[in-house]
Amino acid sequence: MHVIVLGVGRVGQAMVKDLAQDGGLTITAVDNNLMALVALEGVPQVQTLHADLRDSRGVPALIADADLVICAVPGFMGFETLRTVIAAGKHAVDISFFEEDPFLLDGLARDHGVTAVVDCGVAPGLCNILAGHVASVLERLERYVCYVGGLPQVRQWPYEYKAVFSPIDVLEEYTRPARFVEYGREVVRPALSDPELLDFPGIGTLEAFNTDGLRTLQRTLTAPFMKEKTLRYPGHAELMRVFRETGLFDKTSVEVEGISVRPIALTSRLLFERWQLQAGEQDFTVMQVILEGEQKGRQFRYTYELLDHYDVITQTTSMARTTGYTAAIIARQVLRGQFAQRGICPPENIGRDAACYADLLAEYSRRNILVRETVATLEASDLHV
Repeated sequence: MHVIVLGVGRVGQAMVKDLAQDGGLTITAVDNNLMALVALEGVPQVQTLHADLRDSRGVPALIADADLVICAVPGFMGFETLRTVIAAGKHAVDISFFEEDPFLLDGLARDHGVTAVVDCGVAPGLCNILAGHVASVLERLERYVCYVGGLPQVRQWPYEYKAVFSPIDVLEEYTRPARFVEYGREVVRPALSDPELLDFPGIGTLEAFNTDGLRTLQRTLTAPFMKEKTLRYPGHAELMRVFRETGLFDKTSVEVEGISVRPIALTSRLLFERWQLQAGEQDFTVMQVILEGEQKGRQFRYTYELLDHYDVITQTTSMARTTGYTAAIIARQVLRGQFAQRGICPPENIGRDAACYADLLAEYSRRNILVRETVATLEASDLHV
């Protein structure tokens, strides 16, 4: 079978190399960055193709003979790219962090008999899968909260951060209003708001702040309390708030010495070079997901904890592992017909399928990605609001 991966940055490369271990697959890696393609030269069963994916009109010809397409383009390109893939009648797994509502494409996907699993990374992605699993176990889900972040192993001034996934999507996290649920109603607050300090074993103190991470969970879960917060080293969020309030993330052009400049374009140009992980630099991914609810009159709390580190043997970043391998595992489930729902499929649907959920955790374990589950029985006074 033939898989085409659109976009092969760090995460895309991890997916390609993981899929290439399957003898029955051939993979085509497509990107406009020649250096990204060079990094995949010599990988068995992989061919590379240099193409500019910013113009989605050229995508149908690129994917004409694909059995499945993995969309790993930057978020601002994601929705149109996925629409084009679905219109071509191709099954898809998508990890692009686009702003648009993916369910706008549900009718198109059903009309074409397509399975399109969206938000298929670590967060969104794995956290949704865990939520779907617990929602299928409990009679009533009351609370969902996710704390998640990808960070450099070594903390350095001034940014206290290196981008371990697409930097432009990081800025989207810092500017897009955060939506979450309180008492069953949607609440919208600015990104980077409501900071709190949390301690994590083996890491130390991190800062959590609001970001727009619930996405499809707002539609697929009925829990009256739901939120997601991003984790960074303390100090980073305040600096990003200063940048944002200064206008450095604005998309409207301003005139500078007679030249029209988009502030976010200039900021991106300056920041992204400084945010790049250098050769030998390592990262980690940390996530804690807490779900509370009721089953047979008893209250339960499910806690899931993930701490994953850079793979020194394969030289693969933790963010590429946790995001890319999630997508690759689910792509295999779609290819072999294990997951065959049609239409737009949020990752929580994977969690609701017991066989797919068990397969995902088993494949994680094979890749040394460990998710620890703790289940506690609660008294009413223990419940969080």
